[in-house]
Amino acid sequence: MPHDKPRVLAVFGLTLLEVLKDQDLPAEILEDENVSITMPRKLGLSDVVEKQIRSYRDKVKQRRRMTDGEVRDLVRLVVRRPDARQVFSKAGVKLAGGSGSDGPRGAYRALPRAMALRFARRATTKGLRRLLGRRVGGFAHGPFALEGRGLLFHEADPTGAACHFVTGYCQSVIAQRVGPDYQVVHAQCQSLGDETCRWTVTGEARVKERDGVREMLLRPEVEAG
Repeated sequence: MPHDKPRVLAVFGLTLLEVLKDQDLPAEILEDENVSITMPRKLGLSDVVEKQIRSYRDKVKQRRRMTDGEVRDLVRLVVRRPDARQVFSKAGVKLAGGSGSDGPRGAYRALPRAMALRFARRATTKGLRRLLGRRVGGFAHGPFALEGRGLLFHEADPTGAACHFVTGYCQSVIAQRVGPDYQVVHAQCQSLGDETCRWTVTGEARVKERDGVREMLLRPEVEAG
């Protein structure tokens, strides 16, 4: 069946489980302590997760991909946790290549904010499509308004927690290419009853227009009636 074709880069599964493991590590580890024995009830420290991490590392080296079914199984595993949103968000940030709070990089510092946001939209579209093997929605009118319906996570997650993977990914891209003044918000979620999933930004920014420079307060955009 088409949906069973491997499409998602294996680094998605690897990163999600590595974040899960990091979340469950204690603040301090005694020398020579085997946390899989001393803290066996922590899912991220279990032998099963460690074995799967090794498997995904091999798949990443071999440039192999995951099926949608494998992704949904991982999502169902993580959404049971009380810190599921944080796990997904951290994985998104990590896979976008940033800390989620980095300032603009290199040449992006000199760009007008409107142009930097354009580059951020392009980087988000290309990055998520490469990672997940499909286009993840599209950008509506506005500085940064990503919308999607029937996304990969929706079927496996009735809580909306997995959507925070996209939130973290977008936050990292925005921070790297535009600056730390913006906060990405998951303003609408299909898993929670909305017609679409929607990510937008809040924050102050200077936007250069042809008629000059003005201050603009960005809020989650409202759909045009």
